[in-house]
Amino acid sequence: MKVSVVYAGSHNQAWVDVDVDSEATVEEAIQRCGLLEKMPEIDTRTMKIGIFGKFTTLKQALKEGDRVEIYRRITRVLDEDDDDDDD
Repeated sequence: MKVSVVYAGSHNQAWVDVDVDSEATVEEAIQRCGLLEKMPEIDTRTMKIGIFGKFTTLKQALKEGDRVEIYRRITRVLDEDDDDDDD
Protein backbone atom coordinates (compact mmCIF):
# COMPACT_ATOMS: atom_id res chain seq x y z
CA MET A 1 0.00 0.00 0.00
CA LYS A 2 1.12 3.57 -0.56
CA VAL A 3 1.56 6.09 2.27
CA SER A 4 3.47 9.37 2.59
CA VAL A 5 6.02 10.49 5.16
CA VAL A 6 6.53 14.22 5.59
CA TYR A 7 8.98 16.33 7.58
CA ALA A 8 9.49 20.09 7.70
CA GLY A 9 12.73 20.87 9.47
CA SER A 10 14.14 24.34 10.01
CA HIS A 11 16.35 23.95 6.92
CA ASN A 12 15.02 20.84 5.15
CA GLN A 13 11.59 19.76 3.98
CA ALA A 14 10.59 16.43 2.52
CA TRP A 15 7.50 14.62 1.30
CA VAL A 16 8.20 11.00 0.39
CA ASP A 17 5.68 8.53 -1.01
CA VAL A 18 6.56 5.02 0.07
CA ASP A 19 5.17 1.55 -0.59
CA VAL A 20 4.78 -0.55 2.57
CA ASP A 21 3.23 -3.88 3.47
CA SER A 22 -0.49 -3.87 4.25
CA GLU A 23 0.32 -4.48 7.94
CA ALA A 24 3.01 -1.77 8.22
CA THR A 25 3.36 0.55 11.19
CA VAL A 26 4.32 4.22 11.37
CA GLU A 27 7.84 3.22 12.43
CA GLU A 28 8.26 0.91 9.43
CA ALA A 29 7.16 3.63 7.00
CA ILE A 30 9.62 6.12 8.50
CA GLN A 31 12.46 3.63 8.31
CA ARG A 32 11.61 2.60 4.75
CA CYS A 33 11.24 6.14 3.34
CA GLY A 34 14.95 6.99 3.76
CA LEU A 35 14.56 10.28 5.63
CA LEU A 36 16.48 9.05 8.69
CA GLU A 37 19.61 8.69 6.56
CA LYS A 38 19.17 12.00 4.70
CA MET A 39 18.23 14.13 7.71
CA PRO A 40 20.19 13.08 10.80
CA GLU A 41 18.39 15.67 12.94
CA ILE A 42 15.30 13.44 12.92
CA ASP A 43 15.08 11.48 16.17
CA THR A 44 11.86 9.49 16.38
CA ARG A 45 12.58 8.69 20.03
CA THR A 46 12.13 12.33 21.03
CA MET A 47 10.06 13.92 18.25
CA LYS A 48 6.29 13.83 18.06
CA ILE A 49 4.74 11.82 15.22
CA GLY A 50 1.27 12.13 13.74
CA ILE A 51 -1.06 10.94 11.01
CA PHE A 52 -3.01 13.72 9.30
CA GLY A 53 -2.38 16.14 12.19
CA LYS A 54 -3.25 13.80 15.07
CA PHE A 55 -0.51 12.54 17.38
CA THR A 56 0.15 8.82 17.23
CA THR A 57 2.71 6.21 18.26
CA LEU A 58 5.37 4.51 16.19
CA LYS A 59 3.47 1.22 16.60
CA GLN A 60 0.26 2.55 15.01
CA ALA A 61 -0.90 0.49 12.02
CA LEU A 62 -1.22 2.39 8.76
CA LYS A 63 -4.00 2.55 6.20
CA GLU A 64 -3.76 3.16 2.47
CA GLY A 65 -3.10 6.85 1.77
CA ASP A 66 -2.08 7.82 5.32
CA ARG A 67 0.26 10.80 5.69
CA VAL A 68 2.80 10.20 8.47
CA GLU A 69 4.08 13.51 9.86
CA ILE A 70 7.29 13.97 11.80
CA TYR A 71 7.03 17.12 13.92
CA ARG A 72 10.10 19.15 14.78
CA ARG A 73 10.31 21.03 18.03
CA ILE A 74 9.13 24.62 17.70
CA THR A 75 10.86 27.19 19.88
CA ARG A 76 9.00 30.38 20.61
CA VAL A 77 11.06 33.52 20.16
CA LEU A 78 9.72 36.60 21.89
CA ASP A 79 9.66 39.70 19.73
CA GLU A 80 11.88 42.37 21.30
CA ASP A 81 9.83 45.08 19.57
CA ASP A 82 7.01 44.54 22.10
CA ASP A 83 9.08 46.45 24.69
CA ASP A 84 9.02 49.57 22.48
CA ASP A 85 5.24 49.87 22.90
CA ASP A 86 5.69 51.04 26.51
CA ASP A 87 7.52 54.26 25.48
